[in-house]
Amino acid sequence: MLTVTRKQFTLEEYHRLDELGFFGSGERVELIRGDIIKIATKRTLHSVCNSLLLQELFILLKGKANVRGQEPMIIPPNSEPEPGVVIAYKKADNYLSSHPQPQDILLVIEISESTLKFDQDVKLSLYAEAEITNFWIFNLLDNQLETYQQPYQELNGNYNYRSKQIYLPNEVISIPGFSDIKIELKDFFC
Repeated sequence: MLTVTRKQFTLEEYHRLDELGFFGSGERVELIRGDIIKIATKRTLHSVCNSLLLQELFILLKGKANVRGQEPMIIPPNSEPEPGVVIAYKKADNYLSSHPQPQDILLVIEISESTLKFDQDVKLSLYAEAEITNFWIFNLLDNQLETYQQPYQELNGNYNYRSKQIYLPNEVISIPGFSDIKIELKDFFC
């Protein structure tokens, strides 16, 4: 009888595959819990929301935090997701020495349309396990912002967030770590 074994990759193996040109030119992938996941093609709505959000955050947080758009972050031991937006603490080298890690992060934002279920289940659990305090999902299917806070481990061993709040497009929200900086959500939902 044939036994099937799944190959789990380490961060080092994943980076080595990239250096060797294993991934095709322009192929977008991310490492999630040792699995290499192909990143879904962005639809127009996703691209517009992400671009507008990044533009706004760059302006509002200039000199206060590091805003990264669809760039890798490292979650040891074997994950390197590329969320829509990461707001990280300022760092003298601008993260040249290493991509941001959980202790560097103020907020992770996923823009979700075709990836909503994956973001609500797999990525939410990953970020909660990494103790990322603030996680947002711009849910483009339901036209709402889902915010998650207070990561914890459930009795069954899964990871989740204790607090979930829904914000509608006509509402305003403060950016975690910057209570005086607010964004109007209507600007990002089409």
